[in-house]
Amino acid sequence: MSDERRKIAVVTDSTSDLPPELAAAEGITVVRLSTTFPDGDTFLDGELTQAEFFERMGRAKALPTTSQPPVGDFVAVYQRLLESFEGVVSIHVSNRLSGTIESALQAALQVGDRVHVFDSLNLSTAFGWQVLEAARLAARGAGVAEILAAAENIRGRVKHIVGLDKLDNLARGGRIGAVSAFMGGLLDLKVLFTVDAQGAFQPVARVRGHKAAMRETLEFVKRGMDGATKGRFFVAHAMSKDTAAYLRDAIANTYEAVELSIVEAGTSISVHTGTGWGISFVPGD
Repeated sequence: MSDERRKIAVVTDSTSDLPPELAAAEGITVVRLSTTFPDGDTFLDGELTQAEFFERMGRAKALPTTSQPPVGDFVAVYQRLLESFEGVVSIHVSNRLSGTIESALQAALQVGDRVHVFDSLNLSTAFGWQVLEAARLAARGAGVAEILAAAENIRGRVKHIVGLDKLDNLARGGRIGAVSAFMGGLLDLKVLFTVDAQGAFQPVARVRGHKAAMRETLEFVKRGMDGATKGRFFVAHAMSKDTAAYLRDAIANTYEAVELSIVEAGTSISVHTGTGWGISFVPGD
């Protein structure tokens, strides 16, 4: 869609996990988080392939740390966009999960009232759907109020489930004890969680074995679809291509997928989760 009709620019951060080619095609500007390894090397999201990142993380003595974009990064992006657009809608990962939105809010205060920061109250592609809806409306010439209302509508409808293969990264990051992680490994426990209405993690289930995890994941989708036969779906994965392909095929065989694609989880999220999978979906047309 030509920018001739577009009055409002849409900005997000890299934890939305939107593929770069999709973000570019939809006119979305992405501000990237960074990851720092124990040896001091720092990489922006996307600078390492998923395989390179996991190989390096596996060799590290401790988990890498993630950093939200500096306020100055947002200021520079907003100022550049406001040279060409009437306003900016900036949609970001939940305030309960990252300080990214605080950087965006501080930048908006410096730039002026033409920047509108929106808390997705979610993470990964579950807020990527909000960003896509905003960008598609902006491409049709919508104004700020209409774009924010549409993002809020998707925020209330989107469903998201994430499954973890192991508990190792949760233990290394101090979120659970090493003994719990060890026992989980012995029992082949898979952890499934979602994000609640306040934007915080909420456990869904702990199941034993891969097959049970797939059943529980697809049951979550069934409950979330609530009788709808159509929907839009992202299947995300961290070093779990076969699992993602299985879930994609199961969805395609069960629902009329208006949109359905596999994406790779970004490094800023994978630091905390390790290998695993996720499905975000919006029921309806």
